[in-house]
Order: sequence, then C-alpha cells, then structure tokens
Amino acid sequence: MTAPQESSHHPQRLGLLLAWHGSVTQTRMKRALSAAGLTPRHAMTLMHLSDGPVGQRALAERLEVDPSVLVGILNDLEGEGLAERRRDPADRRRHNVAITDAGSVVLARTNAALDEVELGLFAGLSEQDQDVLRGLLARIDSRAEDFDCAE
Repeated sequence: MTAPQESSHHPQRLGLLLAWHGSVTQTRMKRALSAAGLTPRHAMTLMHLSDGPVGQRALAERLEVDPSVLVGILNDLEGEGLAERRRDPADRRRHNVAITDAGSVVLARTNAALDEVELGLFAGLSEQDQDVLRGLLARIDSRAEDFDCAE
C-alpha cells in the first residue's frame, strides 16, 4: 500500500488520511504484538494490570469492553498463565484480576517491541510534536461503540 498522493487540485480528505496512517500503524503494531504472542486486546489488558490487581468490573470499564468480552480475554490470558482471577476477600462475589510473573515478562517484551515500532513511526516528530499530536487526537470525536476490533 502506498501513501495517498498530494494533489494541487484536490485537497486530501483528512479522515481518509488519518484512516490510511491508522491502518499502517495498526499493521505495524499488530505485527509487533504477534511476535510477542499477543493480540491488541490481550496486550492492553496486561498493560492495565501492570500497576496491580484490578476488579474485573473496573477492568472492563477501563478497556471499554462488555464484561462478557472481558471474560473471553481473561480466559485466554489465564490459559497462557499471563493473568489470574482471584476472589476478593472483602467481597466473595467480586473477582480481582492480576498479572502473573510470566505475564510481566511477556508485557516487558511486548513494550520493547511496541517502543521500536513507535520510534520508527514518529522518527520525524520531536517530543513537542508528539505531545501536540496526542492533544489533537484526544479532540477527535471517536467513541468506543464505533470501534470494530477485528482480531
């Protein structure tokens, strides 16, 4: 796939330009995650668990996924020994989710792979440019319910 070409007659559609760059970024990120043995949702879940155990309901909210979707993600991660669910001693109806030592190792490898991808993607941007880009992206009207994660 080649980059859309600039035309002096027809200005580029910003949405299409963003979609193209998003597609390239997604491909590179998925490739890096795949090398670490994770899907994007698995990696995001481990990232959210890296600071300590989280209640399963709170984790679903942070990931902006339906609780039933989270159950599937956690089943996968538990099956690989990367995360574990434990009953909350204060409320036996509640489950807390924690990353395992093996999950921390995989996450470190994943973060290193993603760092490499981002270094390549943003090589032409200064730290200040990257901060401006983050700010601009935060202002785009995008909602989780519009997202289709085809893993």
